[in-house]
Amino acid sequence: MPNLLDAVYLLALAGAAPYLAWQRWRFGKYRRGWWQKLTGSLPPRTSPQPCAWIHAVSVGEVLLLRPFLAQMRQQHSEWRVVLTVGTESGFDVARQIFPDLTVAFAPLDFSWAIRQAFERLHPNLIILAELELWPNWLREAARRHVPVFVINARLSDRSYRRYRWLGRAFRRYTQAVHLWAVQNQTYAQRLRTLGVPTSRIVVSGSMKFDGVTTQRLDPRTLRLARLFGLTPPGPPGRTELVWVAGSTQEPEEEIVLKVYARLQQRWPELRLVLVPRHRERFDSVAQLIQQHGWPVLRRSSLSEPAGVRDGSPQSPTTHPVSSPVPSARALSSEKLPIILVDTLGELADVWGLADVAFVGGSFGNRGGQNMLEPAALGVPTVFGPNVWNFREIAHELLQAQAAWQVHSPDELYDALSALLSDPLRRQELGARARQTVLAHQGAVYRTLLALRPWLIPSVAARLAA
Repeated sequence: MPNLLDAVYLLALAGAAPYLAWQRWRFGKYRRGWWQKLTGSLPPRTSPQPCAWIHAVSVGEVLLLRPFLAQMRQQHSEWRVVLTVGTESGFDVARQIFPDLTVAFAPLDFSWAIRQAFERLHPNLIILAELELWPNWLREAARRHVPVFVINARLSDRSYRRYRWLGRAFRRYTQAVHLWAVQNQTYAQRLRTLGVPTSRIVVSGSMKFDGVTTQRLDPRTLRLARLFGLTPPGPPGRTELVWVAGSTQEPEEEIVLKVYARLQQRWPELRLVLVPRHRERFDSVAQLIQQHGWPVLRRSSLSEPAGVRDGSPQSPTTHPVSSPVPSARALSSEKLPIILVDTLGELADVWGLADVAFVGGSFGNRGGQNMLEPAALGVPTVFGPNVWNFREIAHELLQAQAAWQVHSPDELYDALSALLSDPLRRQELGARARQTVLAHQGAVYRTLLALRPWLIPSVAARLAA
């Protein structure tokens, strides 16, 4: 079976090679980590401490792990943690926010790479964030009697259909999973239907609620406000309004710019802070703004680093497409109407500048992005119709009347107009959003409580031996 899987993986990799080469040449992606991915040459275990191998796919999962790892390491300091990731952006973020951890690229699910990774790490347990299940990885864990735990597990409609099709094969290759800490009862029932024993399932809630800050005027947010020439929300007599459109993806920038043009006719003091999701689109979005006739202030053109509260790297790897840029002070003082945040890792701080927020990835077929960050700050939050990747979170916010879902650009304009024209409505919507987030926190505590039988010192010492 491993040989057959390896053959399938090799064919898939060969088929993807032209795309990977294009992305590497055009956008500089997929350049790093291939040796570790293909060979499993992870940093060798050199300590007698018990070793926890924790895996996160990309940036979202890495940030999700931040409160979990902070509490785990505080409560169970006898464990050595090795964190693996699947993407370059995830690797950069992990190195930044976990500088004292061993961070590496995860091996691809080739049998030889997985065996080598286990040989070098000798993990005592494995923790997978969300639902990262690979057959060779799980099979090797079972063969070596290494318990696997899936935390913040979610089982989407698509994944559920796929695993049901696998039938008994799913139960067989997930035998190594000792505990599933799932986000809600729906996912728990789906796992039971797939044959997972109830004794191995715990409903912990979503750790995404625990990973967001409710402190709106964070020092880094205030520093960004000064850098952008903005007045932070709150002070009396404030005349300007700020709309933050974050995690946008094609074609949402086009939609946002057209809606912004209409809004500016009623609110000429309204400024737009636009934060595209992917770094390879920064230049094209800057060009799009200019094509619409707007001057643009690019975050990467400003000399003062704003720092990173969530730990993501500052990556001002792009440069303004227009010619020579004035100084940061000059640009800020001009009060340019549109600010393009063309760096990574600052969106969590940027949300705090907003009077209203639009969360991207929700028009088109992306499935949405995390709307909890602005909601937790008490920012009135709007998102589009397609949020299947955040269905439960969106449902909780909408049920509490703590967010606004729209289904077209015209509805986006109507929603923002209603909010911009009514400060009290903005305040009430934001307060409900923040309270909803606070009411759903506690998943990290419940997850660690469920894991405690495997993490306590006596068990850790036995596993290490």
